[in-house]
Amino acid sequence: MALVSPIKLSDEDKLETLQRLDQFRQWHSLDEKRYCLVCGEIITGREIQVIWGKRENRPLRIICPTEHCNAMPMEWVRPTDEVLIKIAEAERRRIRLTIRAGRATRSLPKRNDTQYDR
Repeated sequence: MALVSPIKLSDEDKLETLQRLDQFRQWHSLDEKRYCLVCGEIITGREIQVIWGKRENRPLRIICPTEHCNAMPMEWVRPTDEVLIKIAEAERRRIRLTIRAGRATRSLPKRNDTQYDR
């Protein structure tokens, strides 16, 4: 994947660009937040990257600012209480699974590495 260089815009131009290119949700301020469904990060309008498109006529695009995440506006949602609760529940499940895996690993018999050193 080629590295993208974000276009530097004034706050006014960036807000106008977000308002024009995000057909799914309205932007009233660069300080508004969105939750990226792809990378799981909460991002602000200030952080969102404006880049040139890949095609010949190269229209502007907006993408998630998180490293290795090129999510687009359709993959961002407002971080409402309901969304934040679902995120917390998923994180809690992930942590529980990690803890269980750690316990299961510790209960396995230890391998005696000295027998392989001969």
